[in-house]
Order: sequence, then structure tokens, then C-alpha cells
Amino acid sequence: MTSKRPFILVCNDDGITAPGIRTLISIANELGDVVVVAPDSPQSGMGHAITINSTLRCDPIIIEDNAPQQEYSCSGTPVDCVKLAINAILDRKPDMIISGINHGSNSSINVIYSGTMSAAVEGALEGIPSIGFSLLDYSWEADFNPARPFIKSICETVLEKGLPDGVCLNVNIPRASSERYRGIRICRQARANWEEEIDVRTDPRGRKYYWLTGTFVNFDYGEDTDEWALAKNYISVVPVGIDLTAGSYLPAMLEWDFSIK
Repeated sequence: MTSKRPFILVCNDDGITAPGIRTLISIANELGDVVVVAPDSPQSGMGHAITINSTLRCDPIIIEDNAPQQEYSCSGTPVDCVKLAINAILDRKPDMIISGINHGSNSSINVIYSGTMSAAVEGALEGIPSIGFSLLDYSWEADFNPARPFIKSICETVLEKGLPDGVCLNVNIPRASSERYRGIRICRQARANWEEEIDVRTDPRGRKYYWLTGTFVNFDYGEDTDEWALAKNYISVVPVGIDLTAGSYLPAMLEWDFSIK
């Protein structure tokens, strides 16, 4: 008999054993029937990368004895995981895809680089309601428990209401502290950027190598942004679209003359 519970795919970019995804799996199990397809090792910063020049492995794995979910460990990126799940592993499309909980922020411009969010974006490309969750704490020992009821509520709401085609949600959660979360705020993405710094070093054989570092700078002080909400101890929820067209600039470009001189 087919279960009437929602069918939920769980993914991440920190790897299948990361505490964040283990927390998200336990929340998902309260909501529906769960399948996990996640990278076998950390894939942070991979963005929407896919594997096209080498083979992929995706093997069943048991991490928790007697756990209700099926799990698969994948050698590829978060987007590879979603593509394999939908096209090769699952016998039907999920009712929802949830990705994370990422160890570290994916607010503002970080959404571009995030493997966690790219898994959710890939879900949106497939017409599946999808959410990426991130906690502003990079520690492996991060405390995800205070966020559990909020994550569950957001998932329940999306299961009930759905999302428009081509739209997923980017959810960022402040680091847990003695101060309780003030609630959930629907936001726009703040205009911010990374001021890159390249740390140039030389190895023992005299060859240069590089460490990419930098400082995150917020240029946007609006009180409707994800950065503002997070600074005020709100959980931020930003709807993210897959259409990257700069629509506001189209009218100006239509006036351009592309004729060959």
C-alpha cells in the first residue's frame, strides 16, 4: 500500500554524516517518508556544479541502526545528488526537497556559492517545492535544537501551501544563544559581497599556491533584508527564483543598436 505521508528527499553539502543533515533527517521523519541522497564528503562552495568528466558512485549506506529512512552516499556534488535521486534512484518525484542544515551562513550573496542552496534550486528546476536551511555556526558541534520547531513549521507550511514554479526558499537561522529566536521574517536578499584577499604562499619546492580568503561586507541597511533579520535574531526566509534575467534592464537594452557598422 502506498503511504499517504509526504515523500521527502533530504540532501546537503557538508556530507552525509554532518550533524546538520542528521538533525534535518530527524525532523523530516516527523513529517513524511524520507530518502537521503547526500555527498560522501564535504562539498561546500560547489554552487551548482555537476560532474560531467568522471563517473559517479551512489551507494546505499546505513548510518543509524533501525532508522526509518533510506540513505545513499554519493561521490558527487549536491546537485549531482538531486539529479541522481530524481532520475535514477527514486521511483517517483519527491513532494518536497530539503537541504542542509548547513554549518554556516548562506544569506545574501552566499546563495550564489552555496551547494546547500543549489540542491534546493535544482529541486525548483524540477518543479518540486524545495528549501535550503543554514545555521550561522560553522562549528561541527553547533547546537541545532533551538531551531527544530521553526524548521518543522516552515516545512509543514510549504507542504501545505506549495511554492510557485521556479521558486525555492533560502532559510537562514541565527546562531543559538541564551536569547530566544524572535520569530521568522520574510525578507529580500541583502546587497552584500565578499572583499577577496588572496593569500599567496610558496611550497617547499618553490611553487606558488593560493588560499582564498576575504571579508564579508554588507552594503545594504534596509530593514527588510536577510542580514538585518539575522542581526536582530530573526530567522530569515528569502524566496529565490531560478530566472536570472535582469528584467529591469531589458527596456534599456532594447534601445541598443547591434547593427554591424
